[in-house]
Amino acid sequence: MHMRKTDVVVIGAGAVGCAVARELSKYKVSVIVAEKNEDIGGDASKSNSAIIHTGYDASPDTLESQLVVAANPMYDKIASDLDVPFRRIGAILPAITQEQYEKLPAIREKAFRNRVYDVEYRSREQLLEMEPNLNPDVLGGLYIPRESIIDPFILVQAYAENACENGVEFLLSEKVTGIRTENGAVTTVVTENEEIACKWIINCAGLYCDDIAAMVGKDEYKVVPRKGQFFILDKNTSCKVQHIVLPIPTKVTKGKLMCPTIHGNMLVGPTAEDQPSKTDKSTTQEGLQSIVRDVRNLVPNVNVRDTITQYSGLRPNRVPEGLHFDVYDDLKGYINLSGVRSTGLTLSAAMGKYVVQQMLALGAGFEPKQDYIARRRGIIRFHEQTPEIQEQLIRSDPRYGNVICRCETITEAEILQAIHRPLGARSMDAVKRRVRAGMGRCQAGFCGPKVIEILARELGCSPEEITKNEPGSNMVTGRTR
Repeated sequence: MHMRKTDVVVIGAGAVGCAVARELSKYKVSVIVAEKNEDIGGDASKSNSAIIHTGYDASPDTLESQLVVAANPMYDKIASDLDVPFRRIGAILPAITQEQYEKLPAIREKAFRNRVYDVEYRSREQLLEMEPNLNPDVLGGLYIPRESIIDPFILVQAYAENACENGVEFLLSEKVTGIRTENGAVTTVVTENEEIACKWIINCAGLYCDDIAAMVGKDEYKVVPRKGQFFILDKNTSCKVQHIVLPIPTKVTKGKLMCPTIHGNMLVGPTAEDQPSKTDKSTTQEGLQSIVRDVRNLVPNVNVRDTITQYSGLRPNRVPEGLHFDVYDDLKGYINLSGVRSTGLTLSAAMGKYVVQQMLALGAGFEPKQDYIARRRGIIRFHEQTPEIQEQLIRSDPRYGNVICRCETITEAEILQAIHRPLGARSMDAVKRRVRAGMGRCQAGFCGPKVIEILARELGCSPEEITKNEPGSNMVTGRTR
């Protein structure tokens, strides 16, 4: 078995794992990220509602509240430094019934306890002016100006690419199978293919964090996956909203919302269904119908006939619940993160800082680098450029003139960059998450075969070897002639 050495092993390359790795890459320390999937992006981090929360409704005085409230203001700089699509569109919380209306003061008071002071009341008239498609029975509501939307795929890629440029090594399709300890300290991470000697292990495994914790006998909790199903509506749908439209939360769930995505589709959902399976991401008629029923209370004319796809994600819900950062007197060098749920994407930015700060407090003694590379340039989004810039791009590389994905106007040049950048795409879904080829109305009906061809050509393999995502999900089964 191949043996290597590093200072820190981060387990899991979702938003939190990649943010922690990026923060560590600011120091003179060697870091390896081990990820079981074939691509960065984790499980929960690539199937959420893509919202950067303010933390107005977190449980006050908890670690989650502290991290989410701290993270939100960090995103302007992160988005600018790492070239991530991000917009502060604000959220509204309309009260449709008298019972909901009476809950507004308590929600606002909770926001203030969480130090989110810019939550304001809005009258019925003001809300209908902000969102003409709202239920006309609305009585009033709250406005939360800093709730924001982001491209969650590009955020995680940006963290990872920036960490990679600063020396972090990523091992993909590298499932952790065991952890060795000696004299009350961690010594080795064992994967399916190799052993990695290390001084620190940070468990950022999300849905599987309890399985990793069990390897060192620290699984005093369980992860019960909570499924969230969503609709994505076509960009040309007849009924749109400009803000994130949130329901008044209940004890069980934040509820089902409607909001724009950063790329102009409408997102509607999610459900909240606890289930035993960590792999069942199916959507159900029952779940999807419950979304339509609930969201119509907020936005009566929402047109789900304009759906281009449905999907579901699994939140790593912890039992007993709550966000936990745990270190142990009897196991030096092991850090366990658990209960990173709906706010995980948001709090990733602050969690990176928090983890490193705690490591320094525990005596890690990492020295800051002088030559840290702070900025990352993303792939140029051809369809967002002016006609003049588009012309220049085509002159510099004619492959910008070859549109592969018609729905989203994605060019061959962009797909080639997605494949050949650090941590580049090796599957159809990996291309889709980087440049959106296949995310449009036809859902890869037109561009799918062309993307398979490009991947096969660039990776030097046959089209039959190209997968949708994980091994076994081959797109082509054989030749007909």
